[in-house]
Amino acid sequence: MNQGKIPVTVLTGFLGAGKTTLLNRILTENHGKRIAVIENEFGEIGIDQALVINADEEVFEMNNGCICCTVRGDLIRILGSLMKRKDKFDHVLVETTGLADPGPVAQTFFVDDDVRELFALDAIVTLVDAKHIHLHLEDSSECKEQVAFADVIVLNKTDLVTERELDALERRLRGMNTLARVLRATNADVPIADVLGVGGFDLDRALAQKPAFLEPEYPFEWAGAFDLEEGDHELALEPGPDETMDVVVLPLEPAVDPGAREAAERAVRVWAEPPAPTAPGERLGVGERPSRLALRAQGTTMRFRLTVPKRGRYGLYLQHLPSEFGARLWASGVVEPAASREFAAGHTHDEQVSSVGIHLEGALDRERLTRWVSELLREKGADIFRMKGILNLRGLDSRFVFQGVHMLFDGREDRPWGSERRASDLVFIGRNLDREQLTRGFQRCLA
Repeated sequence: MNQGKIPVTVLTGFLGAGKTTLLNRILTENHGKRIAVIENEFGEIGIDQALVINADEEVFEMNNGCICCTVRGDLIRILGSLMKRKDKFDHVLVETTGLADPGPVAQTFFVDDDVRELFALDAIVTLVDAKHIHLHLEDSSECKEQVAFADVIVLNKTDLVTERELDALERRLRGMNTLARVLRATNADVPIADVLGVGGFDLDRALAQKPAFLEPEYPFEWAGAFDLEEGDHELALEPGPDETMDVVVLPLEPAVDPGAREAAERAVRVWAEPPAPTAPGERLGVGERPSRLALRAQGTTMRFRLTVPKRGRYGLYLQHLPSEFGARLWASGVVEPAASREFAAGHTHDEQVSSVGIHLEGALDRERLTRWVSELLREKGADIFRMKGILNLRGLDSRFVFQGVHMLFDGREDRPWGSERRASDLVFIGRNLDREQLTRGFQRCLA
């Protein structure tokens, strides 16, 4: 069934488990495969692509955020663009953010007709940090999903725990996923043949794990179909539980339900475009990209213009339910939808988990940096899931790559700066992060 299709491997695993280390190992080994890489990361400053070693392979970066329903359209679009140069590669690797549920990623290869025709999901490879997994396995649904959906589990960082701890952890993982193959590793050093081209993904098992697996998750909670006359209309909203709301407006064929699969998937693809900031009084785009409505005017009705280019049916896709904001569409009076559909809220993250990205010009003093990081992790290490950065150290002509997971951190010299602009980018991912305090501490490390 998959003959002639391009195999896709999804690398997943919680923050700091070693996904990029395994990716770099794959890219440098002599396995004869030409690989296209799709990166996704959770963080304000995108540096994962810069952490991938120089190779002949092409690296594509996903939109910042969760690689699930919100950016599924982005993944579909990148895969589509890859097919225009399919003679240059024969395998695709998708490295997800450590906060991603891999289910919606895998789902893309079954629910989108174009993707299903061209690509075959080969395996989900989940990396597990043997030292720190116990800190997240109980309270992170993403962490559990990553283990449950795995075809191959790479039990990584085995050198940081005892053999007894390792045996207990492996028993626990096997209890969560009895069919996945478990590989023990240090520095993600596993045979490439055990993670690429394994043909391990089993749709029946995925459905048994999650019966709604083939039901797409969407980034919008409501869609309405409106039969509109040409000319100006108005979307009115009251203050609600959020200060912004993304909206997509699409032309639809007559009598089409806005929640029909084809129409909803079109909305997903538009949703993947960068949103256009839209203040009250400004115009909503039609079929272009999401409008990100600014909803900060407390106590007043906020009105946005919708200019209909020609008479017909239009789909209005809202990030939140209309009832939360008293949303209504006006012409000479309230326009009722000809059809509407509510969607279950899709994938959500722990809202306390956030990222802080800091960019600094100028060189850093290595001793000050080490002292600050050591002190920071002693005090806040339990809340800092992940640190990663590319740093400009005084007296060093090469980039310095910095990695940290909870209380552990290390760094290494990387390639020479060459013609690159020298600067430092540092990203924190964790719970209850204090942006100002982190920025002040990093600035004190300047030479």
